[in-house]
Amino acid sequence: MRSLATEAMIELQLKSQRDKLKQYHRRIELNLDKERQAAVQLLKNGKKERALLLLRRKRYLEQLQERSLQQLANTERMIHDIEFTQVEISVLEGLKVGNACLAKMHEILSLDDVEKIMSETAEAVEYQREIDAAIAGGLSETDEADLQMELEQMCKV
Repeated sequence: MRSLATEAMIELQLKSQRDKLKQYHRRIELNLDKERQAAVQLLKNGKKERALLLLRRKRYLEQLQERSLQQLANTERMIHDIEFTQVEISVLEGLKVGNACLAKMHEILSLDDVEKIMSETAEAVEYQREIDAAIAGGLSETDEADLQMELEQMCKV
């Protein structure tokens, strides 16, 4: 397995190659312009054979330019693929850490513990309802009426 330094070096080399291809493309573009202008000048001077020779050279440069553009596209695609793969690796490493964390949490809090806590909570709620019912049922109708009157007086204040 390659080290991160090696991967960074490879990416740097690809970016350097991309920059060189861009410079090469610009250089060809400048040469194409010069060849066109020279061919036009030769035609004006009546040197048709020399102009044809320059046009052939111009055609060759255009082919080189096309190949350099294809190589540039391939290089840029490779750079983008490497960068995206680095993002994917980072996400995968994050998921691994998250899974390990969840596994440790599951060890601490097992399903049996959760079911036991939920059962105890349900029992406690039911017991509290029984207490509430006993308290509410322990009042007579007179006591209830007195409480209602006291509540109404509190609301008037």
